[in-house]
Amino acid sequence: MSILSSIGRIATEISAARARYQTERAIHSLPIELQKDIGWPEAADTKTGTRYGVGSWAGGVK
Repeated sequence: MSILSSIGRIATEISAARARYQTERAIHSLPIELQKDIGWPEAADTKTGTRYGVGSWAGGVK
């Protein structure tokens, strides 16, 4: 694996994480009723508070 491919992979992961963050911010700005309609509260494990879908570079749970 070359250094350029490693940098490209990291850049792709950062870009995807940023897109997820922006989407999450947009959804959180919606009224609670709309969030419930689209099923957003179920995206998080309410018992542990763990959110799914954080990038592997952040050490999150996939």
